[in-house]
Amino acid sequence: MNKRAMLWCLLFFFMACCPMSLAQGKAQAKKTTPTTSQAFVQESEKRNIQAYIDLIRSNVRQEKAQIMGSVMVLDAAEAAKFWPIYSEYDAELSKLNNLRSDNIQEYARTYTEMTDEKADELIKRALSYQQQRSELLGKYYERVKGAIGAINAARFVQVENQLLLIIDLQIASSLPVVDQQ
Repeated sequence: MNKRAMLWCLLFFFMACCPMSLAQGKAQAKKTTPTTSQAFVQESEKRNIQAYIDLIRSNVRQEKAQIMGSVMVLDAAEAAKFWPIYSEYDAELSKLNNLRSDNIQEYARTYTEMTDEKADELIKRALSYQQQRSELLGKYYERVKGAIGAINAARFVQVENQLLLIIDLQIASSLPVVDQQ
């Protein structure tokens, strides 16, 4: 198995094991009025879950960078121009992904008591995220194109889109579909 195929398999396996089902489990939990000790435990669980999500996101970012590096096949001069741009892109994407994470967590909290208003709000946020992500990729396509040419920039966009689709599929398959009320 060549290096590229192995990296793709590793990323897919990692994403398949990604516990976004935590959101599903939290969404299906019934609401009760917590006691002080229960509230402490719930807050502790939230911090632990957030720390785990942050760790997974960090690992996914590292895996994406490794795959990008193996697919881009840049000489030293091109790599010196590309990687700082990619790092800026990745940092902006990470900030944008915080919006997505917040939206998923809000969905998990309100899943069992979904209203038309909340569903509308969450979907509009999700669509806004997708649009912002697409605009971000377009912005960085132009920067990469200016630095190392259109062919390399096209490869960057293609690979990034494929990686984002894998991540999107994993997240989407882990979230329950909204029930009819």
